[in-house]
Amino acid sequence: MHSFARFLLVFAVVAAGSAFGQAIVLKDGNRVFSSEFSIQDGKIVRTVQIGENKATTILEKKNIDSLEWPYPAELTESADLLAKGKTEEAIAVLKKGRDFFENFEGIEGNWYIDIYFAYIEALNQGGKFDEVVKSLPSLRALKLTDAQKMRLRIIQLDIERQTSSDYAGILVEAQSILKETDDSAIGASLWALIADVHTRKKEWEKALLAYLRIPVFYGTQMQRVPEAELNAAKILIKMKRYEDANAFLARISESYPGSPVAESATKEKAAIAGMKNVAEEEADAAAADGKTDAAKPKEGEPAKPTDSKPKA
Repeated sequence: MHSFARFLLVFAVVAAGSAFGQAIVLKDGNRVFSSEFSIQDGKIVRTVQIGENKATTILEKKNIDSLEWPYPAELTESADLLAKGKTEEAIAVLKKGRDFFENFEGIEGNWYIDIYFAYIEALNQGGKFDEVVKSLPSLRALKLTDAQKMRLRIIQLDIERQTSSDYAGILVEAQSILKETDDSAIGASLWALIADVHTRKKEWEKALLAYLRIPVFYGTQMQRVPEAELNAAKILIKMKRYEDANAFLARISESYPGSPVAESATKEKAAIAGMKNVAEEEADAAAADGKTDAAKPKEGEPAKPTDSKPKA
């Protein structure tokens, strides 16, 4: 009796694993699990074990009914990498996923559109402007969800931000999209865009507040947080709040070890080492004279000591 119960338990586990596993469902009802096929030169090759021998055959797309595929590991892994400030690695993971699912494009249950869209967003976040522009026609041709169409509007607006000086129009459009949705991913993307526009306009206070909205109000969108924090620290340097920036940069270096974000933070921190906050009035005056960055030493140079003596 106990043996039979154990058999049922094992059978249930195996059945559950099969039900939620990765498999191609053929039109005849048979399933080909991920361990039984591979992609070779753009072809789906099935490997069948017959005794001690193996036989291979090509699976034609016309014979495939659908895919049974849980949430792709590529989407989870890339989001984790972006949250650690490792944008390049996230792009590589998504590219690999895109190349795999492209072989099943048009088949029900395929994750191609989701992964391709995430890939383009990662490229955009990583500043791969030319690649994003080249990919837009194929992205627009896909059957996108309403949420993806709105995210596409943000990508297009981001391109406009980089190619146009109509900052007022860009800010109006960004605020308009914010009113249309409460999606946190879209909100985080838009505030990053808004912050960059204010940075280009040298509106440091507005830029700082916009960047800080991302970790404060959109903390669940971890893939946006590292870059937002680094940019906020850079704005503090523009405002000559060197001590505040130094504390920010130190925390970034500790929070995202081994990432480009951490490396950049370490360089910025070294450049302002020992520098004190400048009074707001003096910083404003320097900014008005176009000297905001004058006190910041060039990369690799030691910081100039701060004169702490009172003015005569």
